Formats: sequence, structure tokens, C-alpha cells
Amino acid sequence: MICSICPRRCGALRTEHHGEGFCGMGTLPVAARIAPHFGEEPCISGTRGSGTVFFSGCTMRCVFCQNHAISLGGKGVTLTPRQLADGYKMLEESGVHNINLVTADHFVPAVVQSLEIYRPNLPVVYNCSGYQSPQTLKMLDGLVDVYLPDFKYADSALAEKLSQAPDYPDTALTAVKEMLFQVGEPRYDSEGMLQKGVIVRHLILPAHTRNSIDVLHLLKRHFDSRVLVSLMCQYVPCGEAKQDAKLGRTITRREYDKVKRVLFDLELDGFTQDLSSATADFIPDWDLGE
Repeated sequence: MICSICPRRCGALRTEHHGEGFCGMGTLPVAARIAPHFGEEPCISGTRGSGTVFFSGCTMRCVFCQNHAISLGGKGVTLTPRQLADGYKMLEESGVHNINLVTADHFVPAVVQSLEIYRPNLPVVYNCSGYQSPQTLKMLDGLVDVYLPDFKYADSALAEKLSQAPDYPDTALTAVKEMLFQVGEPRYDSEGMLQKGVIVRHLILPAHTRNSIDVLHLLKRHFDSRVLVSLMCQYVPCGEAKQDAKLGRTITRREYDKVKRVLFDLELDGFTQDLSSATADFIPDWDLGE
């Protein structure tokens, strides 16, 4: 396979078990964890958890990645589409609220196959970086119920510096528009669990409140109340960020309040976190293959 799945379109050769592209992965999915997860937004995790499949590898290179052990380290086990479908069944039988595919972009063709083998009788959540091509998202049309993208940057220079993705802002805007076109505005069940819709996440980075404020203004201008906004303050230094002069700390109360005030002033609907969430305790154990 000559790959053009992600916006990088690196044209790399990928076989089932080996890849020469930016993501460093073959075409068969590699998963690091398949288990209920309780760290998502309330309308995703609920009381029974979100049935997460954490995939290894990534199409980005965020220096502060909190899942760097799997995004760069490649930890996990290789699964066929049928084995992946069996994982959905196992999660569904455990009683979770939804099936949550985390960072699956570079495995989309195999994910589509898995959902054609077994379509869960639960909402399918696509949990991603926001750095997706519309062509790849179209492959998921009708298979995904809830999109959960990040919107990391409004600043192209910052996106290049921290994630090697200078085209991130425009790419993410286009991606969220496609997501919204596919699934529409938020819809809930009788328990308040999200069944359809888009939640856009933004993680505040220390010393970069201007970027966060600009992101919120972008979301207001382009989407207003048609998407939910999840403002996250859970940043902890991980990976390369531990040695960075600006990124080597958690955000301050003042930084969080400054950005949160803009969220409220813009009347964006969604979620906020308590500063106590800025801990590594919420990072899962990557236990597949151990």
C-alpha cells in the first residue's frame, strides 16, 4: 500500500506489519489497550465507562504527548480486523456506554473493515487529533456516531514547532466541518449520554494562553453552538516537554481562569475540568501484549 491516509500524504510504502511513513506503522491495527475507560467527558464515560481501544502510533509528533509510550514507542499488539471486531463485542458485553476508537487515523481502512464485520449496538466514538483529511473521514461516514477531535492550535508556527504540522489550523477546521456534516448537532439519550454529535477538545498549554483564546474564537466563529467544546486543563509534562522551559510545568490557576473566562464570554456550550485533573494518574496502563 502506498499511503495517503493522513494529511501528510507521505506516499510511504506500508505492508501489514511494517511501515516507512510518518506514523511508522503497518496497515494492520496495533492496539495498546482495550478496556472500559472513565476519564472522558461525563456524556461519554457516564457511570459504566467508555469502551476504549487505544491504538499505537500517530500521524502527529506532539512534543508534549501524554500517550508517548504508544504514540512513539509503538507498544501494543497487532490485530486483524476480525480480532478488532471481537474486541468491540467484548467491550459491548462488559456494559460500556459506547465503543471509543482512540487515535485510529493511520488504520482507518482496517477499522472500516472491522466495523463492517461487527457494528456494535452502541454509539461508535472516533477520538482523534483533529488532524484528519476529509477524504479519510468520508470512509467513516455512517460508521461513526460521535466525533471527539482535538483542536490543538490556531497558530501555524506553534503547530509546526510542537507537532510538526504547520497546516494544522486549516486542516482541523476542515475536518471538524466534515465531522459535523456527517453526524449533526448533539443528541442525547434519556440518561444524558451523547448518541450523536461532535465534542471538540482543547488542551491548554502552559505559557500559551493566546493560542487557546484564539482557538476558542475560531470555534465560535465557525461552529458556535453546533459543537460542544471541552476545555482541558489536565496538561502534565511528558516526553520531550519535561525539559522544555515553557512546557515543563502544569498550567497555573491564573492561566486557566483567563482562558475559561473567554469560553464563558463566548457562550460556548461544553465542559471544563478542575485543576486537580493535572496529574499523570489518568493515563491508562498500556497492558496489551504484556
